[in-house]
Amino acid sequence: MTLYTKTGDGGETALFDGTRVLKSEGRVAAYGDVDELNATLGLALTAGVDDDLSALVCHIQRDLFAVGSRLADPRERIAERVEKIDLGENSVGRLEDAIDKYDAEVPPLRRFLLPGGNQAAAAFHLARAVCRRAERSIVALGAQSIPPQVVQYMNRLSDLLFVLARVTNHRGQVMEREW
Repeated sequence: MTLYTKTGDGGETALFDGTRVLKSEGRVAAYGDVDELNATLGLALTAGVDDDLSALVCHIQRDLFAVGSRLADPRERIAERVEKIDLGENSVGRLEDAIDKYDAEVPPLRRFLLPGGNQAAAAFHLARAVCRRAERSIVALGAQSIPPQVVQYMNRLSDLLFVLARVTNHRGQVMEREW
């Protein structure tokens, strides 16, 4: 199997059900944003994070493949057959638990924070911004087009990424800059 198929040379791509759509179609843009988020999380991992954060991020990256798969499957023909693209009913709860756990490690917020700090924290801040864009792209598809759990997951994930940026700076003894 080769990496290139040449089937997208005309500006089209195929969804999971074989439907051909323009690469500029909203659904393709949404799962492209999710893919960019996943790559940004990979970047955060290369900056060096503690093992507990690395394990959490790897789990999130797998979840993001599930989100992208669901977005590429508008008729849910594959979703019902492929277990690993199911986020699971507890996926949002897992993110909330992680937010609570890691937020307890950092000082309470008093003001807005400027993104930055050490490399890993800056990458988490970038991932948070990409996550918000992906969430907007997903919401633009319309509530009837996507499972509500996907929007909830992306909304909580952006909150978690903010907390991970704070935790990474805190553990690295990097002062956060307030606005």
